[in-house]
Amino acid sequence: MPVDPKQRRAARYAQPGADIATAPRKTPITTDRITDAALHVIATEGYDALTIRRVAAVLNTGPSSLYAHIVNKDDLDDLIVGRLYAEIVLPEPDPASWREQLLEVYGQIRDQYLKYPGVSRAAMAMVPTHLETLRVGEGLLALLLAGGIEPQTAAWALDALTLYVGAYTLERALVQQRQQHHGDEWVLGRDELVGRLSDLSADRFPHTRSHAVELTSGAGHDRFDFTLGLIIGNLGK
Repeated sequence: MPVDPKQRRAARYAQPGADIATAPRKTPITTDRITDAALHVIATEGYDALTIRRVAAVLNTGPSSLYAHIVNKDDLDDLIVGRLYAEIVLPEPDPASWREQLLEVYGQIRDQYLKYPGVSRAAMAMVPTHLETLRVGEGLLALLLAGGIEPQTAAWALDALTLYVGAYTLERALVQQRQQHHGDEWVLGRDELVGRLSDLSADRFPHTRSHAVELTSGAGHDRFDFTLGLIIGNLGK
């Protein structure tokens, strides 16, 4: 009798590295191969293109072969995020530099998400069960607690920071997608945007007009660092 996919999932996380045996195949389908194929789809086509059927096509098999190893699309999302989080290096919590450590870890998560356009959507509104995702969550919580943050505040701060990183990287993916579909001319350059804001009516938009440069400022990840610094800097006060 075939094993329930949900039992497979539970076994997968209860015993890291173990997998329920399947009938011998010339090229066996495994959770690792499924995850590899899913990340390939995202890297080349974007997260919107990710479906069970598309992953199965990459593996030259049918969707039913995947359902022997995963429960559904949410389970696939869990595997994807777990794979990305496996690359995250966690520091030993230091009460003297916990803020800098938080910024560094979230910078790693940001960079992992940016490798795969839109993949942060997989982490949103999801209850993580993958051991690697839980490992990173444990490490981030440890950093906040090392900073003397109360557990309830730490829990909500962790949620806010993680949501921002997801939203930040998703926005970048959307801009990239629009550029690909509509060309660079669709996205205004900074100089053009400053010009448009500066040309607004002084009566209706006095502040926007006067501070067009400030409103459009920032290069690289300046805004990312500012926002995380703003949240983290106000913890523990």
